[in-house]
Amino acid sequence: MSDDIHIRREGKAGRITLTRPKALNALSYDMAMAIDRALIDWASDDAVALVLLDAEGEKAFCAGGDVRGLYDRGIAGDLDYARTFWRDEYRMNARMAEYGKPIVAFMQGFVMGGGVGIGCHASHRVVGETTRMAMPECGIGLIPDVGGSLLLARAPGRLGEYLALTTDRMDAPDAIRAGFADHYLPEGGWDALKSALVETGDLSRITAATETAPAARLAAEQNRIDRIFATPVLPAIIAALEAEDGDFADATLAAIRRNSPISMAATLLMLAELRRSAAGIREALQLEYRFTARSMTGGDFLEGIRAQLVDRDRTPKWKHGLGALEAEASAMIAPLEQELTF
Repeated sequence: MSDDIHIRREGKAGRITLTRPKALNALSYDMAMAIDRALIDWASDDAVALVLLDAEGEKAFCAGGDVRGLYDRGIAGDLDYARTFWRDEYRMNARMAEYGKPIVAFMQGFVMGGGVGIGCHASHRVVGETTRMAMPECGIGLIPDVGGSLLLARAPGRLGEYLALTTDRMDAPDAIRAGFADHYLPEGGWDALKSALVETGDLSRITAATETAPAARLAAEQNRIDRIFATPVLPAIIAALEAEDGDFADATLAAIRRNSPISMAATLLMLAELRRSAAGIREALQLEYRFTARSMTGGDFLEGIRAQLVDRDRTPKWKHGLGALEAEASAMIAPLEQELTF
């Protein structure tokens, strides 16, 4: 068993604990595959009433995938490694979303990217006072993936577009309101709830323990978000923000201007398509894979990782400007010769 993840049977639960807190529990390929194998094993195990997913450390449940490894292989010319990583990770995400037994996820601290993929497709999602959740992929030349596009498409109004293009971080109340989480419980009560679930397998213990979440910060901006992000055309969104007065519009515009134009344009098309077709998890992951499979050659992924994680100069040189990119974005999510299969 890897030192990065602890998988075991305990009482009536199958337990998965991420155990690399110094790396903010970033999800490696081996960790993702260990989760997948455990889910397969427990699906037919009558002794496992539920799956309990958590992580060590106070700072993060999982701050994302181990993208630096993808960069190192990609910059050396190995594109197949990243495609294999994403393909197999997405299959695991689909398994979690479609799992026949309850999965209870406890998500503290940073929950981003790959962390959303393993925590937010669970059937019962618990968050607390330190939770900070986001889909930051447009800032590194990707698109919201691991099924995150589906969650964003199902968020109220155009909140999904706002969260994707700004990479804004949600606290627990906003995560619940956006559909990324279900239950609020101050983290001092988590151990007792976990123990009760392990001992009894009784999901009613969750609702009995959890509390009403505080007010959601972004609820007050919903009408403005819906109006500004009503179109799936990036230049029109920017123009609407430029015409808007106030700190919210200024901060939103500044955030969008930092991120990859092709990633944002493709994200807008994806969310519109997922919402229009009432798609499910597999359709969302298929769209995501089409982009990520092309992201090192046609997108900004390598440059985004260089700027954010390698050189850390925070000045990426994106391939495109903030103009009309519908044709280029459509090409990034067009069918592949080798599509994702489940």
